[in-house]
Amino acid sequence: MSQQDTYEELEEAEQRPFNKQHFMRMLGYLGRYRRETVLIGLAILASAGVPLFEPYLLGRIVDEGIVAGDFGRVQQLALLILGLHLLGWVGNRARTWLSAVIGEGVLYDLRDDLFTHIQRLSLRFYDKHPVGRIMSRITSDVESIARLLHTGLVTFVGEGINLIGILAVMLWMSWQLTLVAFVTIPLLTFLFYKARTTIETGWKNVRKTVSNISTNLNESVTGMQVTQSFARERRNMRTFQGLTESSKQTWMQTVRAEEAIWPSIDLIGVVGTGLVIVVGAGMVFNETLTVGFVIAFINYLWRFWAPLSAMSRLYGMTLSAMAGAERIFNFMDTAPEIKDRPDARLLPPIRGEVQFDHVNFKYDPEQEWILHDVDFTVRPGETVALVGHTGSGKTSIISLLLRFYDPVEGAVRVDGHDLRQVQVESLRRQMAIVLQDGFAFSGTIADNIRYGRPEASDAEVQAAAQAVRLHEFVSTLEDGYHHDVGERGGRISVGQRQLLAFARALLVDPRILILDEATSSVDTETEQIIQQAMQTLLKGRTAFIIAHRLSTIRHADRIMVIDKGQIVEWGTHAQLLAQRGRYFDLYLTQFAAHVNEHGADGKVKEQVAT
Repeated sequence: MSQQDTYEELEEAEQRPFNKQHFMRMLGYLGRYRRETVLIGLAILASAGVPLFEPYLLGRIVDEGIVAGDFGRVQQLALLILGLHLLGWVGNRARTWLSAVIGEGVLYDLRDDLFTHIQRLSLRFYDKHPVGRIMSRITSDVESIARLLHTGLVTFVGEGINLIGILAVMLWMSWQLTLVAFVTIPLLTFLFYKARTTIETGWKNVRKTVSNISTNLNESVTGMQVTQSFARERRNMRTFQGLTESSKQTWMQTVRAEEAIWPSIDLIGVVGTGLVIVVGAGMVFNETLTVGFVIAFINYLWRFWAPLSAMSRLYGMTLSAMAGAERIFNFMDTAPEIKDRPDARLLPPIRGEVQFDHVNFKYDPEQEWILHDVDFTVRPGETVALVGHTGSGKTSIISLLLRFYDPVEGAVRVDGHDLRQVQVESLRRQMAIVLQDGFAFSGTIADNIRYGRPEASDAEVQAAAQAVRLHEFVSTLEDGYHHDVGERGGRISVGQRQLLAFARALLVDPRILILDEATSSVDTETEQIIQQAMQTLLKGRTAFIIAHRLSTIRHADRIMVIDKGQIVEWGTHAQLLAQRGRYFDLYLTQFAAHVNEHGADGKVKEQVAT
């Protein structure tokens, strides 16, 4: 299966009816702009309602001025038309400005609400949704809704008022000619009904192909180093070309479906107008109507088809926004899996005791157990190393401790407090984690260090950097702590990013510290610097270390050996080597190469030899 097929499977098109609930939910965002909405309503009345008088006055000019030979009457009515146009111009200016205010406001509100919501969602949500797809929701999908409320809705209401007004005037002038003009309406209704489903499905597909492109683009850019190292550029280009071609074809199919119906409206309008001209001319010949009256009526008829055509063309914009709304509101309706209970209490300052009480855990109900009957207690200030093969459950233990997930059975406690009964923020503010890839955010070194404590002073930032040996590098930079690290820290080395992550963790002064493969991505020289930084960071804290390097775990107070979601061994480095069990095997397979290359003290060599 190709990568393109994978994207297309993720976004399989579906035919669904117009969702009134989502539409009303979109309109609900206008409630935050009640004053502007009322003002824009008045502006619409001025810009759309005032021109309704123009055809009638034009007919009066013909009958009372030109035919009657009264030039003064022509001047009077012409000035009145000019005044109405000026009033309509003011209304249009106000409508344009207010629609921009409302549209940009809704764009801000939607993005803010969506971003705020996804910040609270659990990691399970991010496990299932690619970054590119999330970005597509916040950018293009939100923009499609804002565009509808900014341009489409105002146009629809304005043209709707215009349409109703024109219809009322036409019926008032001559219901007979109105019936003649609308004899083609049933045909128009039939054509629209036949094309509606195709157009609705087409716009849903367009939104989905755009999302697929965003997902692929994000993966391609963030994985560029891997792409180039495996010479995948040409293949990735073909994949991207396939996605863009799919988007182009989907767009063109939808446009063709639209263009099959919208020009038909104009054609049907011409047919209706032709019938009115023939019938109206006959009534003029019979002296039932005047020439000016027929001219005015035909002018109204032309104006009737124009807003109808404009409103019809907004249908595609509406469907595009509805497709985006469905996807956005599905995100916003996703409830955070990890959230504070109504009776959750503030976690007081902790000592750092951690207890896993017969914990069983799996990520999905259909999965097998990731952790099975995990039961241990870590004393305050103790450093515990977690070792085991990839997939053994080490990271799952850390995720439960940070309460990224809750155990299916059993409980996780800190200082005797069940984590499900305390406020999440009060727990995580007393913890810190340093990952394998020391993530750096766009901004300065100082900004990254104080990420967990924005209020920290410059002196505190520098003290944290000095403690973990980062200050030596920063002092070589021309702009020092104001040095911009670039996107994802691309302007500094891997080791420097890791030291930055250590400084960030130290600054928040956590009681529980987690190091997840914190030295696996650096060279030996940098590792020695990081080891010194770790000694500062670990001092006086409860620490959990996931690592593969001997130098990282050998000095841990205790080592926990995990296999297939269970704790199979537990003890110090020396004790576990002496047992010649699972840890001994892991030591020989994973750490022996490190020992051979860099040497080991005699005690360790003797333990292995015996």
